[in-house]
Amino acid sequence: MKISSRKDERRLYGDLAWTWPIISLVEDYIEETELFSKLIKEHSRIEVKTLLHLGCGGGHNGYTFKKYFKVTSLDISEDMLGLAKKLNPEVNYKYGDMRTIRLEEKFDAVTILDSINYIKTVEDLQRTFITAYEHLKPGGVFLTFVEQIAGQFKQNNTTYSTHSKGDVEITFVENDYDPDSNDTSYEATFIYLIRVGGKLEVRTDRHLCGIFKLETWLELLKTTGFEVKQVKFT
Repeated sequence: MKISSRKDERRLYGDLAWTWPIISLVEDYIEETELFSKLIKEHSRIEVKTLLHLGCGGGHNGYTFKKYFKVTSLDISEDMLGLAKKLNPEVNYKYGDMRTIRLEEKFDAVTILDSINYIKTVEDLQRTFITAYEHLKPGGVFLTFVEQIAGQFKQNNTTYSTHSKGDVEITFVENDYDPDSNDTSYEATFIYLIRVGGKLEVRTDRHLCGIFKLETWLELLKTTGFEVKQVKFT
């Protein structure tokens, strides 16, 4: 399956990581993570005490997960791990690639949340599911979600928000665009209008994300060994 050769910058996880706690508030993740925690408990066949969060980013979901589980979190961005450690010092953090990482431990539950969007090929999606499966105890739960589905993509969808902290104000714009519906990726372009003490700086950032048919997700999960249950939420 081909993917685009367009540049994948991901500055949000590097030199622009400092903007994350400003443009993305931990409070905005509490409701969804409470739901995820409830689903994990409801669907597990064993008591869930330990949870592995693959692709944890800045730790916003972990902020709520840690209320219910002993959490181990992994990410490939050192900058994001730094933010997550400050927010959740009691969580056990690991550096690594969720497509290939193998820890010497199994968990009652495994989660991959919006970081799954950065998986851009069928092969890597399968590898990521295998990672989750290999780290899961029998009877445990793997929870992930599908954000974009091939055939349902909204071309040129654009959102924006403005947040401030101290004398820093950031207007964050995201534009999603798929230049080739025949491949398995689309581009998310971010624009940061950063005002420090009223002085404007503009930064741009491009992320390449994956997009697959729902049938592909279900088939790969089943061939990995999972029993699949779908839950729709908004």
